[in-house]
Amino acid sequence: MKLEVMPKPKQRVLEAQQREEAMEMSGLDLWKHEKPPRICPLPPSLPPPPPAFDEAALVPPLNFAVVDDGIFRSGFPGTANFRFLKSLNLRSIVYLCPEPYPGTNTEFLEKNGIRLHQFGIEGRKEPFVNIPDDKIREALKVVLDPRNQPLLIHCKRGKHRTGCVVGCLRKLQEWCLSSVLDEYHRFAAAKARITDQRFMELFDVSSLKHLTPSHC
Repeated sequence: MKLEVMPKPKQRVLEAQQREEAMEMSGLDLWKHEKPPRICPLPPSLPPPPPAFDEAALVPPLNFAVVDDGIFRSGFPGTANFRFLKSLNLRSIVYLCPEPYPGTNTEFLEKNGIRLHQFGIEGRKEPFVNIPDDKIREALKVVLDPRNQPLLIHCKRGKHRTGCVVGCLRKLQEWCLSSVLDEYHRFAAAKARITDQRFMELFDVSSLKHLTPSHC
C-alpha cells in the first residue's frame, strides 16, 4: 500500500491552522470560567465643609436689645462684641457697676469717641439689695439727654440693674406697671427679684418729667 505524503509547505500551513484553532478554543474556555469584572460604585459626594468662623462677624453682647430709638441695653460687652458696638455708632455707654472699666474696653471707647458714664450700683442679692434712688435718677438723666444718644445701658448680665433703669424709663414713657414688669421678667427670668420690682413700682418719675424726650 502506498502512503500519500503531503508536501511540506501544505503540512506547515495545516499545522499552523490547527495551532490557531487550539489557541482560540483555549481562550474561549478561559473566558467562560473567568468571573465578570466587579463594578464598584463611586462613593457619594461629601457635603461641603462648614464655613470657617468669620472673625469679622457682628456679635451682640449678652441680653442685647433695643429699648427705644438710640437707646440699647445689654450685659457686659467683651472684645468679641466690639465690632457690633461700633456698628451702632454709639456716643455714650451708661455703665451701672462699681468695678473699674477694663482697659481693653476703655481703649475701644477712646478709639471710637464713645463717652463712659459710670454709676456704681452694687449688684447684691436679696435680701441685701440696696437700689440707690439717686444713682438711678442720675443715670436716667444721661439716658434721656439726646446729646448722649445713641447709647448703651449695661451692667454685668443686663438683668437687674439695667432692668431697673429701663423699667423706670418705661414709667416715664407711661407704660402700665404690668408691661414694665413683663419686660423686666423677660430678661431676669428665674433671677427676678422682688426688691427690683418693688423699686420700679414705687419709683417717682415726676421730677424727671421735664426731661422726657419726644420719643417717650
